[in-house]
Amino acid sequence: MSEKRRAARGPEAGTKNPIRDFTDLEVWKVARELRKEIYKAAQTLPDFGRFALASQLRRAATSVTANIAEEYGRYAYQENAQHCRQARGSVYELRDHLITCIDEEYLSPAEGSRLGRLAIRVIQLLNGYLRSTLARKEGTER
Repeated sequence: MSEKRRAARGPEAGTKNPIRDFTDLEVWKVARELRKEIYKAAQTLPDFGRFALASQLRRAATSVTANIAEEYGRYAYQENAQHCRQARGSVYELRDHLITCIDEEYLSPAEGSRLGRLAIRVIQLLNGYLRSTLARKEGTER
């Protein structure tokens, strides 16, 4: 693997557990778990909620993992950072939809809180991934 490509894949590329695909990324794995949980929650919404709010929940959750995957497939640092930011925005959108579900009593406060904590974990991982991406960019410009 070329040095430029190794730098684009991050510090894990030289370890015994290299990142070979976006599915190896911890941030994607946790975002996938969030997506699966959001899909389950969306199925429990009342019929009239399934057509609007459930659809928005599913689209936002899918956007998170899709943006992480798309980011992985690009080699330009600015594009990588932009997709991380888009994924993070979708997680914040999800958090707002969860609050709506609690307010409308579609989800219990405990379930909404559990999903909200998982969403915050994804945000934390995305922030770390974004910092790592930008640090790699700085390292290649020197």
